[in-house]
Amino acid sequence: MAFLLFVACNQTNTKEAKTSDDTAQADPLPSWEEGKTKAAILTFVKQSAEEGSPNFIPIEDRIATFDNDGTLWSEKPAYFQLFFAIDRVKALAPEHPEWKDNQPFKAVLEDDMKTLSSYGEHGILEIVMATHAGNTLDEFEQIVKDWLATAKHPRFDRPYTDLVYQPMLELLDYLRANDFKTFIVSGGGIDFMRPWVENTYGIPKDQVVGSSIKTEFTIADGQAVIKKLPAIDFIDDKAGKPIGINKFIGRKPVFAAGNSDGDLQMLQWTDSSSYPSFQLYVHHTDAEREWAYDRESSVGRLDKGLEEAASNGWTVASMKDDWKLVYPFELEME
Repeated sequence: MAFLLFVACNQTNTKEAKTSDDTAQADPLPSWEEGKTKAAILTFVKQSAEEGSPNFIPIEDRIATFDNDGTLWSEKPAYFQLFFAIDRVKALAPEHPEWKDNQPFKAVLEDDMKTLSSYGEHGILEIVMATHAGNTLDEFEQIVKDWLATAKHPRFDRPYTDLVYQPMLELLDYLRANDFKTFIVSGGGIDFMRPWVENTYGIPKDQVVGSSIKTEFTIADGQAVIKKLPAIDFIDDKAGKPIGINKFIGRKPVFAAGNSDGDLQMLQWTDSSSYPSFQLYVHHTDAEREWAYDRESSVGRLDKGLEEAASNGWTVASMKDDWKLVYPFELEME
């Protein structure tokens, strides 16, 4: 299950990409290599927005959904929200002396990732519930913002929000320029994503569908608050994604992007649209600039999805072959 500051850089890159209307029209996807993948995206979007085209899609039905982990930002060596939860365990440990003897918390405190991994999804859920519950929504939002402002990725030594994909930022902008409404539909925690996605992706926090733990409304010190509880409410992964889309968006997407088998049902749901639709898989094939993994990976496994893409004619974007660069900070090196 996928769990879940670059702001200035993102805004700068967006401005640079739109230096002139002519440049934007000439190439709205400058970080994508010329080829079948880029051409397929451009053709679909152009025809969708062109009145009189047999593939025209009314504006209200131009819904585009994007997975987050591994699709809009990296997810290795572990989901970034797991790193956040691990740091929260260490920060809260003085209040929970029992954790030093109880797994999986003991493994976290001892930096024993091998043991932690052996607990699988159940262990991750236990950590997330223990570290994400007890706060009000406002308190939790500030905790996330503070963490993102200081935490660094172990490989790149950069803020985690620097590890977003420049080609996908351009794709989001291009879709919105053609009146598509863009949503995140992720297995990551909805309250973990909402504090930063608007500044990073240009996606409003009310256009985020994600996993959640239960909450309760209460009055504390005369103030109305919503408090997070240590119990799972909704898992937005695999078959949960189309369920979440229907429940929280209410319209079937015509464009969907993912990177793993956890996104397969979302792409299948999009493929069933009565309108022309586009299914995009981001394939991690670049070990030098990012990571190379698919069928055997414990994080972001892409196995059945590759077979379905081949059978159904979906588009698979190879990071190595289809992207001129991966991260926005690579622009600084040019």
